[in-house]
Amino acid sequence: QVQLVESRGGLVAPWGSLRLSCAVSVNLFRFNTLYWYRQTPIKERDFVANITTNGFPYYGDSVKGRFTISRDGAKNTLYLQMNNLKPEDTAVYYCNAKKVPEDYWGQGTQVTVSS
Repeated sequence: QVQLVESRGGLVAPWGSLRLSCAVSVNLFRFNTLYWYRQTPIKERDFVANITTNGFPYYGDSVKGRFTISRDGAKNTLYLQMNNLKPEDTAVYYCNAKKVPEDYWGQGTQVTVSS
C-alpha cells in the first residue's frame, strides 16, 4: 500500500523559511511526477510545484523564485523549501504522487505565515 506522509508544518513569521518533506512508502521513481498543492478554506486546491522523473521542476506563478521542490531517491522523500514566506502562503499543503491511474495524496500539513 502506498503512503505519503508529510512532515509537520508550523507557524512562521513573514519573510521566514520552512522546509516540508513528504516520505513515500515505495520507490518514488515509480511515479511520473511528484507534486505539492495547497488549499485554504476559501479556495480550491492550488498547484504549487512539481518535479518529473528526470528531475525537471515546474512552479506556480505565485511561488516562483521563492519555493524549491526537490527529492531524495535514496530516502524516497520529496521536499518543498519555502523561502520569503508571505501571509498569503498560509494554507494546508499536500504532497501528491501520480502515475495514471495511480494517484496518491498525503494527509496535509498546515503552514501559517503570521507575525
